[in-house]
Amino acid sequence: MTGRMAEAAAAIRHHYDVGTDFFALWLDRSLTYSCAWREGEGDTLDTAQQRKLRYHLDAVGAAEADSVLDIGCGWGSILGALSRDHGVSRAVGLTLSEDQAAYVRSRDYRGVEVHLRGWQEYEPGDRFDGIISIGAFEHFARPGDTSAGKIATYRAFFDRCRSWLRPGGALSLQTIAYANMSRENASTFMQRDVFPDADLPTLAEIAAAADGVFDVCSLHNGRLDYAWTCEQWARRLRERRSQAVRLVGAEVVARYERYLKLSALGFRMGKICLLRLVLRPFPDGYFRTGGHR
Repeated sequence: MTGRMAEAAAAIRHHYDVGTDFFALWLDRSLTYSCAWREGEGDTLDTAQQRKLRYHLDAVGAAEADSVLDIGCGWGSILGALSRDHGVSRAVGLTLSEDQAAYVRSRDYRGVEVHLRGWQEYEPGDRFDGIISIGAFEHFARPGDTSAGKIATYRAFFDRCRSWLRPGGALSLQTIAYANMSRENASTFMQRDVFPDADLPTLAEIAAAADGVFDVCSLHNGRLDYAWTCEQWARRLRERRSQAVRLVGAEVVARYERYLKLSALGFRMGKICLLRLVLRPFPDGYFRTGGHR
């Protein structure tokens, strides 16, 4: 593992390897640690998370797919659905969290494999019908990167995803992004204590990185969905606070409570947003043979 990858892995472990039992206290039953898709007042967290998972699965045609890659697979909610609900013969997950990888392997999902590595180091044996990446993209850039540097990193990611997709395949991407707030105005607490060594993209940086590589077929901003999701998580954590303190200690619990409160506020105020994009590769030679920019 390269120096940069080792630093990224350490940052991921700082946040995600607190303990699966701790996250299970306040996430939904599928342990989906990303923005839900809310449609009405009657939605529960479980219902809204399942709707979000179906959206991404439908975006890559999971019902007809033979193989799907999940970059940043978390505790395997997408991988489980691919195996259990769609009978996908090969579902591959990538994560930098040892706890998450161990949990996915313990589920013994049919046709599922999980690798403890990032997209920069992964080399698939064959192409995929679809790629899903939920909540990983915001960890790809580092705080010291220039905008041009971030775009170069994102473009490398898009180039690799494109090379891994079979003709007709799609990439379904979900990421937090800066909205009406710059990196310089971001919370020091969030940058230092919650997600160290990471920086959010902007929509403009994502578009620049994808230009000529992927066609952006759809784009949704779910920032109010994420505000609601964080509020649901915070409520559930408060209700189980004594159990949480026994598991990880009062200091860690207080850190997550503050993080969830600040996140919900940031989404409500439009400082940050939640982007859901479906992208399809441009054909080989598109620009070289007369395609238009």
